[in-house]
Amino acid sequence: MTALGAGLTGCEDELATGGAGSTPPPRTASPEDGKGTEDGKAPAPLWTKSTSAQTYGDNDELVAVDGVVIASGDPLAALDGATGAERWSLPGGAVPGAPLLLGAGGSTLYLASGKYDGNVIGYAPASGKETWRSHLGKEYRQPRPVAVDGTQVYVIAEILEADGSSRTNVIAALNSSTGKLAWKEQRDLGTEQNGVHAAVQGRYLVYTDFKKNLTVRDTATGKQVWTQKTTKTSYGPFVVHQDLVIVPQGQRLQAFALSDGSEKWSVEAEQFTTFREPTILDDVLYIADSGRTLRAVEPRTGKKVWQSTALQDAGAQVPRQFVRVGSTLYGATDLDKQGGVHAIDAKTGALRWTFNDESGDFHSWLVATDGKRVFALHGKKLHALPG
Repeated sequence: MTALGAGLTGCEDELATGGAGSTPPPRTASPEDGKGTEDGKAPAPLWTKSTSAQTYGDNDELVAVDGVVIASGDPLAALDGATGAERWSLPGGAVPGAPLLLGAGGSTLYLASGKYDGNVIGYAPASGKETWRSHLGKEYRQPRPVAVDGTQVYVIAEILEADGSSRTNVIAALNSSTGKLAWKEQRDLGTEQNGVHAAVQGRYLVYTDFKKNLTVRDTATGKQVWTQKTTKTSYGPFVVHQDLVIVPQGQRLQAFALSDGSEKWSVEAEQFTTFREPTILDDVLYIADSGRTLRAVEPRTGKKVWQSTALQDAGAQVPRQFVRVGSTLYGATDLDKQGGVHAIDAKTGALRWTFNDESGDFHSWLVATDGKRVFALHGKKLHALPG
């Protein structure tokens, strides 16, 4: 589970230069609250920067916190959210494909060491200074953080054999104050280190993998509470809400009790359509399906808040990641001429506008927000949109 380069010396603001692939200058002043311009088009970016981003489409490869926006890459760099100016850079700071994990309150950014030396390191997002470091042990290779809570950082690492190979992996908890090992548990033979998505809720650590496993462990001891096979392979994030874990399973969206894995509710999409990745924002679950239907769901019960066919009506691409600023929901899509970043009315599902940089880059779009601006990453182009 997992940039943005510090090698930005000489990279100009392409809004000013009008370079190749640049965004044209604004036609009108950018409106507030995601309403779009008077002619219904997307507002012009506040700024656009070229970066050395190296992303694979996971939601945790772009973060906005403490006045900066950071994308996974080498070198790793933090850009000022208001101006796009570089605040700091870190050569070899991020492992491609590994997540950028923020601790409680966004005070620490946890990364797998880009030097591949077995370290997991914490940095202050605003300054880039190292604040925490831990090492799982020489008998483990490439530990990657997968989740974090107020007291622990959870990592998965390969267990090394005598010949340097690895057939198994371990999941472990590191104390986020001291860096000391709290516990470690060997995962089953045949499980993989990559392809893991994880979340923490209270005493439960929850994760899925490419082997159709949905597993819950006790955060205090690491002992397995329960595990079960999912009906479909989970390639993307799931969500947790109160005492539930909610996982898209092809045509069904299912909610399971964190305590014992019993199913509590499910929602079905139309025949031959599949659900994409869910997001919970302000206690509402937002999810789209391959039929271009967008839903807002009450996560405790699975009851519909609203259902919209606005994307289908506009022939727009399906979003797979969401953030919200005010009354506007912003959805990032995979590459498509009808995709990009959709601005959607969070109360009705109506489509307001779509921003696309027309670059034709094959990477998926990623979005993050600092509560004022929406940051849209597409390949190596990072755009700041007004919230």
